[in-house]
Amino acid sequence: MLTWIRTGRGAAASVLACGVMLAVQQAWFFGGWGGPEVSTLVTDATYIPLAVVFTTLAARVALSKRQEPRTRRAWRAITFAFACQLAAHCSWFVQQHILHTTGYPAAADYFFLLFSPFMFAGLLMLPGQHRRRRDRQKLALDSLIVGAGGFIAIWYLLLGPILNAPGMTRWERMFTAALPIGDLLLVLAMSTAMLRRHQPEVPAPVRLLAGAIALTVTADVSYSWIQLHGGFTGGSWPDLLWLAGCFLLVVAADQQYRRPRHPAPRRADRTAVFILPYAASIAAYLLLAEQSSHLPLDPYGGMILGSAVLTLLVMARQMHALRDNREMAVTDGLTGLANRTLVAERLEQLARQPIRPGRHTAVMLIDLDRFKPVNDTFGHDAGDAVLIAAADAMRGVIRGGDLAGRLGGDEFAILIQGLSTRDAVGAVAARLLEALRMPIVFGEHVLMVEASIGVVVRDDPDASGETLLQQADTALYAAKRAGRARFEYYSDVLDTKAREAELRRAVANDELVVYFQPAVELAVGEVRGVEALVRWNHPDRGLLGPGEFIDLAEETGAVVPLGTWVLRAACREACGWRTGASGADGLRLSVNLSPKQVAQADLVQTVETILAETGFPPDRLTLEITESVILQPDPLTISRLEALRDLGIELAVDDFGTGYSALSYLRRLPVTILKIDRSFVTGIADDDEARSVCEAVVHLSRAFKMTVVAEGVETVEQAAALIEMGCTVGQGFYFYRPLPPSEAAALIRHQFSVGSTHAVRGQPAGDR
Repeated sequence: MLTWIRTGRGAAASVLACGVMLAVQQAWFFGGWGGPEVSTLVTDATYIPLAVVFTTLAARVALSKRQEPRTRRAWRAITFAFACQLAAHCSWFVQQHILHTTGYPAAADYFFLLFSPFMFAGLLMLPGQHRRRRDRQKLALDSLIVGAGGFIAIWYLLLGPILNAPGMTRWERMFTAALPIGDLLLVLAMSTAMLRRHQPEVPAPVRLLAGAIALTVTADVSYSWIQLHGGFTGGSWPDLLWLAGCFLLVVAADQQYRRPRHPAPRRADRTAVFILPYAASIAAYLLLAEQSSHLPLDPYGGMILGSAVLTLLVMARQMHALRDNREMAVTDGLTGLANRTLVAERLEQLARQPIRPGRHTAVMLIDLDRFKPVNDTFGHDAGDAVLIAAADAMRGVIRGGDLAGRLGGDEFAILIQGLSTRDAVGAVAARLLEALRMPIVFGEHVLMVEASIGVVVRDDPDASGETLLQQADTALYAAKRAGRARFEYYSDVLDTKAREAELRRAVANDELVVYFQPAVELAVGEVRGVEALVRWNHPDRGLLGPGEFIDLAEETGAVVPLGTWVLRAACREACGWRTGASGADGLRLSVNLSPKQVAQADLVQTVETILAETGFPPDRLTLEITESVILQPDPLTISRLEALRDLGIELAVDDFGTGYSALSYLRRLPVTILKIDRSFVTGIADDDEARSVCEAVVHLSRAFKMTVVAEGVETVEQAAALIEMGCTVGQGFYFYRPLPPSEAAALIRHQFSVGSTHAVRGQPAGDR
C-alpha cells in the first residue's frame, strides 16, 4: 500500500476517493436512507478507509527524505496518533457490528484516548523558525489564554457534570474525565502551532491539522455532553464533524508531502490567527455571563459585568498598542516614509497581483545626486535636512494610494499603481525630478541636490518583488552613467549591455580584487593551501561578492578576461608570499576556471604565459573546474586538461555532487582533487542524506586515488564528522573567511616564516 501511495497519482486518487466517500456518507445521513441501523453501519464503515488513508499518507511523510529531519520526527508522532485513530475505528466497528457487545470503556475508547497525547507531542514538535526568549514568552501566554478559555468551556459543559454524575465507578469517572482533558491538550497544542511568531505564514498542513482538531474537539465535547444527558447513538450529527475532521487529516498529510522542503517565503495576513487569544477570552466571558445571569446585580452581577468590560477595554488598548508598534516597525524614523521592511512587503503583494490591461504599475528607485559632498562638507544635520526635504517633495507628487519609502542612506523607492499608460509613468518620474531640484535652506547655506531615477513598469507576471527592485536598480545606474539628474526605463537590453560594459571596465580599471580562503588540514588545523576568490570593489555599491556579477560574466563572455586577470593576480600575490616566507614553498594555490575558459583554444598558452610572467611554479597550482566540464568532455577539452596536467598543474572538480557527474569520465580526465559542495557539508552533522553523499565522495576519491577537500565547514561538529569519515582537507568559516591580500600575506608569514604549527581550529567568530 505504502509503495503505491508514494506516487503522486496514487495519493491524489486516495484523497479523491476519501472525498467521494465523505460526500456519500453525508448524502446518506441527510437523506435518511435505510433507517437508523443502516445509517450507523454506513457511518462507522466510512471511518475505516479514511483512517487507513490518513495513516498511510502520514507514514509516507514520516519516512520521506524530502522532509526536514525535524518535520519527519514530528510526523512520526502524528503517525502514531493516526494509527491509534485507525485502531479505534476498527475496534469500534468490530464491537458494534460483528460482536454486538457493549461495555464502557471499550478497547476503542482506549485507542481514542491515546490519540490525544501523541497528537499533542507531534504538534509541538512541528518545526518553526528561531524565536527570541521574549517571543517564546508571548507565545506561551497566548497559548495559555486559549487553553484557559477552552478549560472554562470544558469544565462548564463536561468536567463539572462528570465529577458530579451519579452511578459511575471511580475508574469510569476518571476515564470519562480524561477524554475532555485530552481535547484540552489538543486545543493548547493547536494554538501553539498556529500562533508561532517569526514565520511569515502558517503552513497549509498546519492549518488543515488545526481545522481537523477543531472539528474533532467540537464533536468530542458534543458526544460527551450527549452521553451525560441521555446517551449517544451512532450515526448522529457529531459523526458528521468527526468524519469531516478525518478528511482534513487526509488532506493535511498529502499537503505536507507535497510541500517543498524550503518553500518560497511569502507574507500572509495572520490577523485571523492573532485574534485567537482574544476570541477565547470573549467566549469565556460570554459563557460566564450566561451562567451567572440569574445572580443579583448586587454584588456579583455588577462585579462580573465590570470585570468583563474592564478586560474588553484592556484588549482594545492592547490592539491600539500593537497597531502603534506595527507603524513604528515599518516607518523610517527620520523621514516618516515607509522603511525597507514595508517596501519589501508591498512589493511582494504587488508581484502577486494579476496584470490588468490599461492599469500600469511602476516601481521607481531614487538616488540623490551629490548627496555625499553635502554630508562631508556641512555635516550629518545638513544631510538629514536634505533627506527630510526630499521626502516632503515626494509626498507632494505621489497620490494617496501610492507608497514612498526610504531604503537606506539617500536611496528611496516609490510604488505606483493604476496608471493608464506608460507615458503617465514617465510624467510622474519627470515631476519627481523637478520637485527634487528645489533648493534647501540650511542655516546660512542653500543646498542644491538633484536625483537620478530608475523606473521599471511591471509587465512580467512572474517577476518577484525582489526582481522588480533589482530591475529598477539596473535602470537607476543606467541613469547615473548617462549623466545623472534624469530617469531611465528598465529593459533587458539595457541590463545586459550596461552591466557587461561596466564589468569589462572594472577589469580594465583594476576595480577587481582577489581574496584568499585558506584550506586547512582538518586533523591539526594547519594551512595547506589557499583558494583565490574574486571580489568587485565597486565605486558606488561597495565590495561585491561573486554572486553579484559572475553569472553575468558567464552569460556575456566577460568571464574569460576576468578569469585571466584573477589567475595572474593570484599567482603574483602568491609569489610574494613565497619570497617573504621561505617555509611557504609547499603552499598550494587554487584558482577557478569557468567552462568558457576551458573552451578557449589558447587556454594552455595563457596559463603558461602567466606562470612565466609571475614566476609561480606550476606544480604548486591547482585549477578548479566545474562538473559541467566533466559531464560531456570533448576530445579538445580533454587534450587541454591533459596539457595542463603535463605542465605539473593539478586539476580539481569544484562543488562535486551538485550536478549529474558521469563517474566514468573521472577516470578519463586528469583530475586529482574532488571538492565536496558546501550544501552537503552544511547538513553533515544532522542530515543522513547529506552525510551519505559526503561519505560516498570520500570513498569515490579513495577508489580513484584522489584528494578530497570539503567546502563550507562552519562548525566543529562538521569538522569532526569529516575527519571521522576520512576527509583530510577542508575550508570554511569555521577556520577562515576569505581574506584580503594583506591579511592573507600576514597569515602566511606568521605560519611559515617561523615554522609555526599554529592551529586555527575553534577561532573566534569575530576573527573568522
